[in-house]
Formats: sequence, C-alpha cells, structure tokens
Amino acid sequence: MSLSYQSTLRRCACAAKVSSPYLRPSVAALSQRRTSRRWQTTDAASPSNPKIATIVDQISQLTLLETADLVSSLKSRLNIPDMPIGGFSVGPAAAPAAAPAEEEEAAPAAQEKTLFNLKLQSFDAAAKPKIIKEIKSMLGLSLVDSKKFVESAPKMMKEGVPKEEGEKIVETLKGLGAVVVME
Repeated sequence: MSLSYQSTLRRCACAAKVSSPYLRPSVAALSQRRTSRRWQTTDAASPSNPKIATIVDQISQLTLLETADLVSSLKSRLNIPDMPIGGFSVGPAAAPAAAPAEEEEAAPAAQEKTLFNLKLQSFDAAAKPKIIKEIKSMLGLSLVDSKKFVESAPKMMKEGVPKEEGEKIVETLKGLGAVVVME
C-alpha cells in the first residue's frame, strides 16, 4: 500500500474509534489525563514557604522590561558579575591564582598554535603547470579553477590545518617552486 492509502486508513480508524460512544473516554478520565501530565502541572513548582510563593507570584506578573530591571538591580545589589553567554568559562580566568613562575611557563605553551592557515604567496613562473596540478589534487578543484587560484596568488589555500600536515604541504609546494606560508 502507498503512504497516502495508509494514512487515510489510519485517519478512518481513528475517526471510527472517536465516533463510537462505547470507546469514548469519560469526561473525568480526560480531565485526569490532562492533569496527570507533568509539564501541565504547577503543583511540583509551588514553594512551601508562603513568602516565596508571594514573591514568585509577583515576579510572574512583571513585564519583560520590569523583569530586566529586576535582574540588573539584583546583580548590582548582590555583586553578581555578568556571565558571558554560553555559561561558565573553564579557561584560565576561572582557574585559581597560580604562582607567577607557573604563569610564565604556561604562557609559551598557550601561545603555541596547533592549527595553521596555509597561504600561497608566490610561485616560480617555470613551475606554474606543476603547481596548478598539485593545487588541483590538494584542494579538489577543477583544472580551470586551480589555474585561476594559482594566478590569483597571494591567496589562502587551507585554514585550520594541523602542524604536521601543513609542514608536508609547504615542503611539497616548496619543492615544486612555490612559496607557501604557514600563518
């Protein structure tokens, strides 16, 4: 059976179930089903403290602008710093203060890049056909696009290349007569 016939058959079966007075659920059963759904209930969210309950009721009646003012005034009164969008940062700012000697040792390690951008700076005119073929195989371009790419040097070849792979590409193109820079 095709999908349209199956969906029509399902609709007819559902309509037959609902139209039958013996299969219809009672009003009490429907109301119980509605309130038993967790996302529709508010019983679990109601606080036990009446003071908190009144505050929650008052906050829920605020407009969006009033809520924004409330948040900013609470931040200033409670000395809560603004958090960047995306939650907590796990970077060096969140780490406890370290000794100055440890920071100096960590600075060169943090500055060492692992991903590089490769840029075709220039090429030897005699080696142009070889470079075009290599660019074609490396970047997966057509021959015409590879020729245009090489002729438009200096141009970015690849971005976010690991150091080992980048060094291999630089050596290969350097052997052919091109000047490639890892940035």
